[in-house]
Formats: sequence, structure tokens, C-alpha cells
Amino acid sequence: MPLDILTIGEALVEVMRIDIDQPLSQPGPFTGPYPSGAPFIFATQAARLSMTAAAIGAVGADAFGQCLLKQLEVDGVVTEGVRQLPDETTGIAFVAYNADGSRNFVFSLGAGGRLSADMLLPELFEGARCFHVMGSTLSMSVEALQVCREALRLAVAAGALISFDPNLRPELLPPEAARLAFAEFMSAAGILLPTAAELLQLTAADSLDQAVDILLAERPDRIIVVTRGAAGCTVYSADGQVEAPGYRVDEVDPTGAGDCFDAGFLSELLAGKPPVEAARLANACGALAVTAKGPMAGAMTRAEVERFMARQR
Repeated sequence: MPLDILTIGEALVEVMRIDIDQPLSQPGPFTGPYPSGAPFIFATQAARLSMTAAAIGAVGADAFGQCLLKQLEVDGVVTEGVRQLPDETTGIAFVAYNADGSRNFVFSLGAGGRLSADMLLPELFEGARCFHVMGSTLSMSVEALQVCREALRLAVAAGALISFDPNLRPELLPPEAARLAFAEFMSAAGILLPTAAELLQLTAADSLDQAVDILLAERPDRIIVVTRGAAGCTVYSADGQVEAPGYRVDEVDPTGAGDCFDAGFLSELLAGKPPVEAARLANACGALAVTAKGPMAGAMTRAEVERFMARQR
């Protein structure tokens, strides 16, 4: 069966501090592992919204790899593109939370950073409706960038809608280098899902309006969704701009909110909903994502998201 949504990138588990302001440089309690990795959080949320979703990536042949694979199986995420590498450990992200809401990370990518061209199975691309890429994946290594460029070419040839979330990680790739590395993906994307800061950095524009104008002039059929966290998002298109306000929740764990937002927007758009309706559901998915401990724990089903939206309407 052709896929609704295909993505690619880092497969991880997350191990996190239990206490606030407990630095990673000192002994202290952790909780986890929790299945994670931005593309895999995204694919899981899409699957819970009844999309046929798949992710391409790699895990080790170890207990952490089984942790992620079991969760993907439970959610019905297509795993034909997930490789188990016997000589690598599964990627791990250690996370500490600070009282000001910020987080500190230590990454050991292991198998999670190992993307290769032979993972790009032709059957995953044939008939795929949407191919979603994240800048965090492109920033992992030169090898990962090259594999993603080949995946992009396969997706374009298959007629898939291209979606791109810049997900800038300056600690992995400085903005100037990211602008060059991401250029092919920005150009191909019919859907762009940046923050305002990312849009300014990647276009070198003087203002958000100028950045939007540049991108829409390049491709008038493009939809640009500028995310604003808890405040919601703004949808820009040739028809103008529309604000979609956020939802009120108590934040427990912010990891994965952007990935769930992306999945919500694309799922609704592929279901034939107008962009502003897709943005409203995306905001709800992003809000719910932060209400539970664990990157995938707050990714809800369509029925759960719709009930939440009805309560706050």
C-alpha cells in the first residue's frame, strides 16, 4: 500500500533527568529509556492520526533498539526502512531540564546517525504522497546529507509533496553552513514549517514579511507555516496570511512538540482540509505533546485531539 507520509533520520531513545536543575555533569537519577528521534516522533504522531506512515533510519541490535521498534509496531508505523546494525549501539539522548524551561543534551548517535543509500527502498517511495525532512537530520553528517539528497530526488521523481522543517541545530551546523546545506530542500518544499528566526537565518532577509515574499515569489503554490510555540502559528500562502492561536496546557515535557505539530499539519492537509484547519489541529497536537513525560507519550489519536480541541473551543 502506498504511504501517506515518509520521513527519514535519526532513531534514538531518550534518557532524562527526574529532577529539575540536575546537571548532566553530576551523578543523579534518570528515567527512561523512551523511544525518540525527531523523525520517529513525527511518524508516530502521523500514524496515531490514521496516516500510513514510515520512517527510514537505523538502530542497534540491542535492548534500546527493541524499545523503539516495539513502539513503532504498536503504533503501526511501517518499519521496512528501519535497519538494525549489529555492530552499532542504538542512539541515545541524555536530557536535563532547567527551571527556566531550557534543556541540556548529551547525544551519542551511534546507529541513529548511520544513514546509507541502500536504506532508500524504492517501494517506500512509490506512490508516497508526502516526504518530510528535518534539518536536524541534514546536520548530522556529510554522509547523512548526501543520503537525504538522494531520498529527496526519489521523492520528487515519485511525485510526492515535499515538506521541510528546518529544525536548526547550531551546535551541529552553523546557520551559514545550514543555509547552503538546506538550499535544495528549501527549494523543493511545497510545505515549509520554520520558526520566524529560522526563516530569517535561512533566507538572509531583513524581515519576516520579506522572507515570506521571497519564498512565495519563488513558488506561489507554497504554504509556509511559521510556528510560534504556545502562541500558535501563522499560515502564509498566495491567498494571504491567517493566524491560528495556540491552546492552553500544563507543560510536562517539551520534547517532540514540533514534530507532533508537523505531523498534525500534514495529516490534515493530506486529508483535504484547508491550511488554516490543518494549522488548528497541528497546534492541538503540539500542545498535547508537552503534557506527558516522554517524547512520544503526548502524541494522541485523532479522536483524542478532537476532544481536546472541542473542550478548549
